[in-house]
Amino acid sequence: MKKYYILLFALVGVLGFFTSCDEDGDQLSLSDNVTVPTLTLPDLTLIRANGADNLIFACTPVDPGFNASVTYFLEACPEGNNFQDITELYKGSTCDNIELTVNQVNSILLDGFPEDATSSVDFRIRCVLEADAGLGVDDLVYYSETVNGDATIFGLLRLDILITGSTETQNIKSPGSDGIYEGYVKFEAGDSFTLLDPDNNITYGASGTGIAVDGSAITVVDAGWYSLNANTNDLTYTIEAYNIGLVGDATPNGWDTPDTKMDYNSTDRTWEITADLTNGNFKFRLNDGWAWNLGGNGTADGSTDNYDSDNKTVQLSQGGKNIPVLDGAGNYTIKLNITGSVATVIKN
Repeated sequence: MKKYYILLFALVGVLGFFTSCDEDGDQLSLSDNVTVPTLTLPDLTLIRANGADNLIFACTPVDPGFNASVTYFLEACPEGNNFQDITELYKGSTCDNIELTVNQVNSILLDGFPEDATSSVDFRIRCVLEADAGLGVDDLVYYSETVNGDATIFGLLRLDILITGSTETQNIKSPGSDGIYEGYVKFEAGDSFTLLDPDNNITYGASGTGIAVDGSAITVVDAGWYSLNANTNDLTYTIEAYNIGLVGDATPNGWDTPDTKMDYNSTDRTWEITADLTNGNFKFRLNDGWAWNLGGNGTADGSTDNYDSDNKTVQLSQGGKNIPVLDGAGNYTIKLNITGSVATVIKN
């Protein structure tokens, strides 16, 4: 009986503890006895030459007034975004002086912010607590105050594509900063180009089957997008046509070639197009061929369940189903994220 009353009092105490919480969106807080974490930012003027230097995000841990297992997250978003689009810099069981290198912070922030520019960024500490009461209650979430700072983010090492007779500059980048560059470049028929390393002022051109410093210009035959790779360590390169297009009876040429070609957006790394579609179906494919094609994950060709519940988002797979035009004939903006295997189809 004594054990029964102990458990009863414990349960009443925990219930009273949780009813003192306020809910504000996803944020729970206790008004009286919880000390939330704090955050102080380092200087976020990031410089490539200082890539190995350490940056310290000075923090204090949460003190909820009870025993709990805590997971901390250091999060960032554009100023005023209210953390609708979160970039996560850190996840761990402690938050005293989170230490990251300049290269680590820069690489992470590149996913959410423009390169070679200064952005106003909001930061916060989010902590998730698992109470030890063992009564099946939900985890608690606490937040530090939002701290704003200006972050100057440098771009990945790059090679600029210098097209003869053109003032437009495109580039390919080195994800590992290791002299191996890759990217998509758009050419007109007959364009010739060289590769410039802007950091070291070195120009590469063709030499036999590879590249060489101050080599001759490389020429392409056909217009369109190309996948271009260059290795300045072993002086090799590859260039291949890479044209993503729409095909189907909803497109101007139906199921025949040429496909309705998309353009690559290097900022958000998606393929996109604004085009007129008719009632019917479409798919995505590469270089007007079926060896590589993406369709929906629905149960059948033309089925509405190829779309998510928002009727705009399509989850994709190789060789998937024909995707219907749900909102009828009209002008559409379509974005394709190949890495994420997802597309959005929005009527304008």
